[in-house]
Amino acid sequence: MIEMAEIFRQYKEEYLRKYGDRILPSHRKTINDIINCRTPVLGGNLYTCDSCGKSHYSYHSCGNRHCPKCGSDSATQWVAKQSSRIPAVPCFLLTFTVPHELNKIIRSNQKDCYGLLFKSSSRSIKKLASDPRHLGAQPGMLGVLHTWGRNLSYHPHIHYLIPSGGINKQGKWCWTPYKDFFLPVRALSRIFRAKFRDGLKELNLYNSVPAEVWKKEWVVHSEPVGHGPEAIKYLSKYIYRIAITNSRILSLKNGRVTFSYKPVDAEDWRTMTLPVLVFMARFLQHVLPKGFSKVRYYGFLHQRCSNKLKSITIQLKLPTIKLSVEISKSFCCPDCGKEMSISSVLHRLRGPPC
Repeated sequence: MIEMAEIFRQYKEEYLRKYGDRILPSHRKTINDIINCRTPVLGGNLYTCDSCGKSHYSYHSCGNRHCPKCGSDSATQWVAKQSSRIPAVPCFLLTFTVPHELNKIIRSNQKDCYGLLFKSSSRSIKKLASDPRHLGAQPGMLGVLHTWGRNLSYHPHIHYLIPSGGINKQGKWCWTPYKDFFLPVRALSRIFRAKFRDGLKELNLYNSVPAEVWKKEWVVHSEPVGHGPEAIKYLSKYIYRIAITNSRILSLKNGRVTFSYKPVDAEDWRTMTLPVLVFMARFLQHVLPKGFSKVRYYGFLHQRCSNKLKSITIQLKLPTIKLSVEISKSFCCPDCGKEMSISSVLHRLRGPPC
């Protein structure tokens, strides 16, 4: 199986020659991190089995959030933490998408426009939820930014996990009056469109937008996703998912990469083949700006609102969930299955002897 690291390793220099100064520092760093991940370059540990005497090298992960090899431990810890916070009530997944005509502007102004996506979508939910005709309360929201479509195309959108109610001004829990959705999506989409438009004006980007964008119905989707903790587990695959995993890369032949993808609303997997440099560029366009937080919390799910969460638990007589997950640091021998111990530390830039 071909991996992203091998593609970058073989074609890094050609990619750098072609794009030169246009390559962002964050893209260069991601390329190097993925190439070096779990190799002698990053150092690691030498494990020895006390039972059979066999040795095994284990190299450090790069920790880059876009690396196909990293993130599973973080996902496990995140699920445990959030499962103990979110109320065990039915939840909805809301997805906010912008028209494709905005893609070029967003891609060229990523930090500002990604921030605007969060700001305009979260405020749209808050505005409609505050209306007594719908909820009349403050909702709790957990938002996640994604920038890709399933075939690696550029498709910025935000997912929100939202418990099916909120806290009103009197501190009382109010259930949403709807069963199949949290709030009316058509009303949400129009508020979202207006707030995003106003935000582009503040960023001095409005005049670059085609006029027909403001005549379109923007897409907001809502669906039920189960109760709190199970919904968090469902959402975790969105939180730590990257644009493409190594398992979906099928081949690298004659300078072309073939990968699999599953179209929206389709049951069968399909394949796409791209020139390798185009494939690399498609992947790297989803690298987020340095320091940009792609997961954000609002309302009673914000970290500062622990008292509101306690109040909800008491009012609804919900069980208190306390989960703790420890990532095992032990390493078992691949030959005899016994636990291995660290016999030496391998420093960065030094690999095992030949």
